Amino acid sequence: VESIIDSPARRWLSWMDCYNTLPMYGDYEAQRHWMELTLHVPINQWYYYDLDWWGLDYPPLTAYVSWICGKIGSILDPTWFALDSSRGYESDESKLFMRSTVLVCEFLIYVPAVLMFVNWWFVGNSWKKRELAVLLILLQPALILIDNGHFQYNSVMLGLTLWAVNCFFYDYDVLGSVFFCLSLSFKQMALYYALPIFSYLLGKCIKNDVRGIVKLGITVIVTFGIVFYPFLGSLEQISQVIIRIFPLQRGLYEDKVANIWCAINVIIKLREIFDIHVLAKISLITTVLAILPSCVYLGLNPDKRYLIYGLANSSLAFFMFSFQVHEKSILLPVLPICLLILDDTFWCSWFINVAMFSMFPLLKKDKLVLPYFTVWLMWNWIGSFIKQDTKPIILKYISW
Repeated sequence: VESIIDSPARRWLSWMDCYNTLPMYGDYEAQRHWMELTLHVPINQWYYYDLDWWGLDYPPLTAYVSWICGKIGSILDPTWFALDSSRGYESDESKLFMRSTVLVCEFLIYVPAVLMFVNWWFVGNSWKKRELAVLLILLQPALILIDNGHFQYNSVMLGLTLWAVNCFFYDYDVLGSVFFCLSLSFKQMALYYALPIFSYLLGKCIKNDVRGIVKLGITVIVTFGIVFYPFLGSLEQISQVIIRIFPLQRGLYEDKVANIWCAINVIIKLREIFDIHVLAKISLITTVLAILPSCVYLGLNPDKRYLIYGLANSSLAFFMFSFQVHEKSILLPVLPICLLILDDTFWCSWFINVAMFSMFPLLKKDKLVLPYFTVWLMWNWIGSFIKQDTKPIILKYISW
């Protein structure tokens, strides 16, 4: 209970000092603008409207959530989301509302998914151990800082993916497929998890009932069909949606992302030597090669616990080798690795610390240095007591 109560407090504190730069230069304005856009622009123009000012570049489910948030916010104060004239708008009340939407989404989707996962994964363990796992997962610093500081809704995508995994654990594969399709429909980065999930379900169907492949295939088609339905009016419109979701022109990677291409580029200027289409093919081939062994193994051995390791391997391979990677994409491998925090404490905590280090340039640019070190050090301080007899106050009720 303490972990759930403590979680929003840490998130709230993570953005107290992050408004020293104009919001139009950050993701805060992007998310606010999409609420404005979806409220006032016809749905068939969402992916066309003024693309130079934070044009919509996420799948439709993100837009629908933006519309809901914008609708509620406009009831409180229409000036927050007035078309065009509200660009760069920032007030204490609007900031409070915007940040609250992140917390509400997280507590509606991500937090229950974590609780359900821990209940299944640690079945047979003491409740105190489960509470410790919940505490460390919910207070994982990277997600807190990106969603509540940098400002995004990654917890929705990650929560939907985790709901899919939970359904697979309880053998509700059709429902799990719906959840994962919704995750993909919220953020295209969920593709990092697609191949291991496909391999697991395919292997399970071949092993148990081949007819399940047809059932799952229909589920996927129907789910995507419903989500994308408003944009299926013409080939031009659906093509524009796809182009916006997968913007090839953005390049191989962004800023100082800690992946293989950024590291190589220090010595070999890849983006100057190769055409962008050649780089896209190279990244595709290397990504597939990195993922293939674990996916083949998972397909041949569709074990539920292996699925988490497959998700970790696939998402990390995508982060290291795929095309157009951003610093915050590290959140995708962090999720499955953090879920294993009590199974392999040293390596999982080590990885999360490295991930945090890799995001420092991004968060420094957002002037989140103080929240960065505060949340990061506090998570490590809590984790340092896992195998010690002396517990901090927040963990005094936990015993091993």
